[in-house]
Amino acid sequence: MKRVKITVMRTACYKDLMERYENPLSNPCDMREGQVFFSDGIKKPEGLCNSAWESMAPFVMTLACGGQDIYDGWMKDKRSAMISCNDGFRPVSFLLEAVD
Repeated sequence: MKRVKITVMRTACYKDLMERYENPLSNPCDMREGQVFFSDGIKKPEGLCNSAWESMAPFVMTLACGGQDIYDGWMKDKRSAMISCNDGFRPVSFLLEAVD
């Protein structure tokens, strides 16, 4: 299996939605742009948010097993994917790349 590099590309924060709908959190997302993680395709990297991992795990596994061209031409690099976590208040975009 290949290792998969997971890079935090962009973070967003929708304060208007948080103020209107979210209960206060003691541990909100702490992902930072440029942060890098590596996965073997099975294990969640230490320090990566559980919710983000649940969103990206199938894509990480696919890339780790040699899968390419996820969604038929969606990415310029066929050995990569751009995935966002499922946090509607603080979405984070991650670049997944298979590495040799």
